Amino acid sequence: MILAAGRGERMRPLTDTVPKPLLEAGGRSLIARHIDALVGAGITDIVINHAWLGARIEAALGDGSPFRARIRYSPEASALETAGGIATALPLLGDAPFVVVNGDIFCDFDFRRVPGIVARMREADLLAWCVLVANPAHNPAGDFGIDGERLLADATRKLTFAGIGVYAPALFADIAPGTRAPLAPLLRAAARQGRAGAGIHAGRWTDVGTPARLAELDAQLRA
Repeated sequence: MILAAGRGERMRPLTDTVPKPLLEAGGRSLIARHIDALVGAGITDIVINHAWLGARIEAALGDGSPFRARIRYSPEASALETAGGIATALPLLGDAPFVVVNGDIFCDFDFRRVPGIVARMREADLLAWCVLVANPAHNPAGDFGIDGERLLADATRKLTFAGIGVYAPALFADIAPGTRAPLAPLLRAAARQGRAGAGIHAGRWTDVGTPARLAELDAQLRA
């Protein structure tokens, strides 16, 4: 699943007319880069939620056939936050663990790792597996700790959640479809129960949250 429902307030005025995942860096939209990476890893069944300017996302991506993918959409009247959007899309996602990526990041994470992550989740009865990265300047305190392959809700040293995770449908069992709900409380609860795993991504990652960061990423990719 690719999360694409946010309004992108910090990216205005760019997002007044273009949904944030369709913004381009290096001549290609952020969301198209995700689809390319997923398909390249053999993940071709993709769900995308949307709210703000969602029709433009559907028009740009279609049914996914140009990407050699099958894309289905989960429209939201207004953005339901991360957990709410995922819970609403569960009928499209099936009963097995699935990978979720934020539509407004750039990352070279290798999605070929997902089947191995799913296997470890099943072996350890985990509800979630989160990808963590080094703390950027705009999030110096981080979000979660890590001990081996365990996600820690409480830790002296924390890293930043990359916006990439693998989740079991049961993680969202208590969220009614169509309700707003953030993801972080669910991840912290699972971590405190010992039911969340994590790994560190040491490659490229950018939270494309402002026009300045988008311009910097565009310059890097074009170079």
